[in-house]
Amino acid sequence: MTDVTSAPASTEGKTLGIVGLILSFFSGPIGLIVSAIARSQSKKAGLKNGPATAGIVIGLISTIGLVLIIVGSVIGAGALASQCATLGPGVHQSGATTITCG
Repeated sequence: MTDVTSAPASTEGKTLGIVGLILSFFSGPIGLIVSAIARSQSKKAGLKNGPATAGIVIGLISTIGLVLIIVGSVIGAGALASQCATLGPGVHQSGATTITCG
């Protein structure tokens, strides 16, 4: 009698690698983690896992982009707060830019 509960050894981590790759496009950090787990599973089984490797690369790039966006937003908010501290409350015109301070 054959044990149908275990997956074939040739697919160890492949499905999780595909899931990680897809997640990398929508949520870089989560896709990166899932892809790394899938690649680790495949590596332990002695297999290569292209989708997991691609998920790691895309997830890493997405995560770096997300960090840059967050850092830029924090710096921009700090600059705006500093500008409003100097100008005071109200609507101010600076060249073609309108700054509203509350």
